[in-house]
Amino acid sequence: LGRTDPVLRYRDLVIDTAGRTVTRDGQPIALTFKEFELLRLLVSRRGTVLTRDEILSSVWDYDFVGETRTVDMHIKALRQKLGEAGRCIETVRGVGYKAESDPSKSEEQP
Repeated sequence: LGRTDPVLRYRDLVIDTAGRTVTRDGQPIALTFKEFELLRLLVSRRGTVLTRDEILSSVWDYDFVGETRTVDMHIKALRQKLGEAGRCIETVRGVGYKAESDPSKSEEQP
C-alpha cells in the first residue's frame, strides 16, 4: 500500500488532498484543478527537480512531443495566486521546476 498523506503542509500552506483545498495562513486560495495538481506534485516531491515532460505526464496525463508553454503558464499563475509562498517554486533553467526541499529556508534578502 502506498502511503498518501491527505494533508500536506508546506511553509504557511495547507494542502488538503481529499478536500482539494489550499489555504495560506488560514485563508483559502482558489486554484484550478490543474494548478492544484501541479502544487500537490511539486510539494509531494519537494527538493526534486521535475522536468516539464514529467509534469505534463503527471498532471496532464499525456506525453507531448515538441515545445509547450502550458507548464510555464500554470507555474506563473500558481506563483501569483500563492503570493509570497509562490517564491518556494524554483525554476531550474533548461530543466524544469522544483519546490524547495527545506521549507524553513528564508527567501528574504536584507
